[in-house]
Amino acid sequence: MFGKKIFTGLLVTIVTAGFLAGCGGSAAKNQPVAKGGDLYSQIKSSKETKIGTEGVYAPYSFHDESGKLVGYDVEVAEQVAKKLGVKPVFVETKWDAMIAGLDAGRFDVIANQVAVTEERKQKYEFSNPYIFIHGVLLTSKANNQIKTFADLKGKKAAQTLTSNWGKSAEKYGATLVGVDGFEQSAELIQAGRADATINAEVAFLDYLKKKPNADLKAVETTKEAIVCALPVKKGNAELVKDINKALSELQSDGTLTKLSLKYFGKDVSKN
Repeated sequence: MFGKKIFTGLLVTIVTAGFLAGCGGSAAKNQPVAKGGDLYSQIKSSKETKIGTEGVYAPYSFHDESGKLVGYDVEVAEQVAKKLGVKPVFVETKWDAMIAGLDAGRFDVIANQVAVTEERKQKYEFSNPYIFIHGVLLTSKANNQIKTFADLKGKKAAQTLTSNWGKSAEKYGATLVGVDGFEQSAELIQAGRADATINAEVAFLDYLKKKPNADLKAVETTKEAIVCALPVKKGNAELVKDINKALSELQSDGTLTKLSLKYFGKDVSKN
């Protein structure tokens, strides 16, 4: 995440690497994911891929009014899986356990705004980026003490503890108040239990669509965009290669742009 999470849609690797957030099924479906280069073979053999995602991080991965799992990351992963010729199976997981779930083989890939960092690149194979997002510093409308990221020093920031956004808040000197997702961060700020949060700009705008009278304001935006991609375990270069091919085709045929406009009102698939 990024911000939670900067940072969920790619699938046979993405699909394999991340399209299984859901679950159910036979005992075979619940067996640990194969390690290393065996993963792609297992995905092609089972014709499905397990994808880790939160399911509570709108507009990336969430449930609509009917209860269906939807979102930009979800639909991107579905389209990638389709290109790979496999069924996406989503496994919903809290963000702070997401990376550990990939390590443990609970899913093949993650489609949930995973930011590409040098540290993560040492341990995982990443697809090409499918979204570029900016972060915003949010606080209550009446708060006049926090105007810049530097003002977070000594303040309480509501963040998912292992997210890039959380690490950014710590870098500026904030004390973290752990949350499960963006909406909880927003609620804690409005309840006076936290001073601020750093999160994805599009997540904030989506929140305002649902709660236009929310007591929140954005006081600063990051200059650099966070790059998000689909991670899988090291040793799965062939899978990543096919995922990248799928993403390239989705970019060329306008699918990624269409999904961006659907969920964000602007194209976030390009830098």
